[in-house]
Amino acid sequence: MSAIATEKYVSFTSYRKDGSTKSLPVWIADLGDGTVGFTTASSSYKVKRIRRNPQVTLQPCDAKGNITEGSTIVAGTAEAHDGADFERVKSLVKSKYGLQYTGIEFVGKIARLIGKGSGTDTAVIIRLDD
Repeated sequence: MSAIATEKYVSFTSYRKDGSTKSLPVWIADLGDGTVGFTTASSSYKVKRIRRNPQVTLQPCDAKGNITEGSTIVAGTAEAHDGADFERVKSLVKSKYGLQYTGIEFVGKIARLIGKGSGTDTAVIIRLDD
């Protein structure tokens, strides 16, 4: 298991068109095959950014995205997935975060119903660099 996957919150950093970085706290789960992943909306900017540039970094943080002092940055390559890959990642994240995940999933469904995004329908799978 990757040490980064044991963290409750991870700062996920991707790159904008102009090359500047954008970091957001995410929940993460170990996928058991040298990859980690999280779920998000296919309409999110993080998905749009990784489709342009799949290079990302991960670093332990708190719920607000404040980096854990003395922690190590982990680099990787991210891809957005749906279908069976989404269901697999969703299951692993849900088993790690329980009711918290169920609550976020519910909010995503409401957002989709009122036309505010796609809801949680995409997995971001990250192959960690050695």
